[in-house]
Amino acid sequence: MKPAAGVVLAFSRGGFVRARAPTASEGTYRVALAPGTYAVTATRPAGPKRLVPAKVTLAPRQVRRLTFYLDTGIR
Repeated sequence: MKPAAGVVLAFSRGGFVRARAPTASEGTYRVALAPGTYAVTATRPAGPKRLVPAKVTLAPRQVRRLTFYLDTGIR
């Protein structure tokens, strides 16, 4: 499994995208979000099959390290 570079993660809550975070060449990203539950999708490249986890919940003043797994369908 290789890191996914150039993927844009979108964090949505209440039907609106609240933040976007592009992944670097080594697949890392950083995003600051207010407390709450967010749906997470990969908006680029187009057409990923599945992103796991698809939801993240943050408590007040919480810092989390989270790894997302992206199934592009390439075998």
